[in-house]
Amino acid sequence: MFQYDFIQRAFAAGLAISFITPILGLFLILRRQSLLSDTLSHISLAGVALGLLLQWSPTYATLIVVVLASLLIEYLRVVYADFSEISVAMMMATGMSVALVLITFNTSGQVFNIDQYLFGSIILISDQEVKLLYGLALVVMVLYLIFKRPLYVMSFDEATAYTAGLPVKWMSIIFSVVTGVAISIMMPIVGALLVSALIVIPSATAIKVSRSFGQTIFFSFVINLLGVFAGITLSYQFDTPPGASITLSFILIFVVVTICHRIWSQSQRHRIQADSKL
Repeated sequence: MFQYDFIQRAFAAGLAISFITPILGLFLILRRQSLLSDTLSHISLAGVALGLLLQWSPTYATLIVVVLASLLIEYLRVVYADFSEISVAMMMATGMSVALVLITFNTSGQVFNIDQYLFGSIILISDQEVKLLYGLALVVMVLYLIFKRPLYVMSFDEATAYTAGLPVKWMSIIFSVVTGVAISIMMPIVGALLVSALIVIPSATAIKVSRSFGQTIFFSFVINLLGVFAGITLSYQFDTPPGASITLSFILIFVVVTICHRIWSQSQRHRIQADSKL
C-alpha cells in the first residue's frame, strides 16, 4: 500500500501527530480539562462554516475562530473559577449553534464539504497540511521543553504555581491557544467528532502503565504510533472510515492494556501476600 502517495502522506501525518498529542493530552488530563478538546473541536466547525461562507480557506478561518474561542474559554474559566466546567458547556453549545446558523446562510453549494470536517479522513491530507503538522509538532515540543516543570506544577496545583511566582495566567492562555491550534489542524484528519479521542485516549492509556511523567509521554507516543498506523492499515485493507478505524484502534489498545494491567496487578498482589505468609 506504500506505493500510493496518499498513504505515504497519511503515515507521515500520523508520525507528526504522535509527537503532538501525548503532550497536550497528558496536560489536559492532569488539569482535568479533557473535555476542552471536545469543546474546541465543536467550535472549530463554526470556523469551517465561516470559511465556507466567506469563501476563505476553512483551515485558516478555523485557526482564527479557535484561537479566539480559546481565549474566551480561559476568561470564562477565571470568571467561574469554582465552576470551570461552565465555560466548557457554554462554549460547546455556542460553537455548534454558530456553525449551524452560518451553514444556513451559505448558498455557494460548498456546504457538503463540511462532512470532511465532521468525520475527517487522514488519507485525504495534503502536503501543506502535513507541513503544518510538522511545524506544529516542532512548536509543541519546544514549548514543552521550555515549560515542562512549570506546566507540571501548574497542572497539579495552580495556587502553588502562582505562589511560586509562575506566570500562571499567561501559561494557561498559551496552552489553551496551542491546544486550539492543534485541534484546528488535526480536525480534517479524524473529524471534529473524533479529534478529542485522538488527544485524550492514548494519554489515558499510558497513565495506567506509567510510573513517571516522562514514561507517560513516551508510552503515549508509542500508543499513538500503534493506533494511528493500525487504523490507517485497517482502513486501507477493509475500506472503513480512517478516523473511526484509528479511534477504534485506540479503544482496543486501551482495553488490552487495562486487562493486562489488572492481571499483572493481581499477580503482584498475590505474590506479595504469599511472601508475607512465608
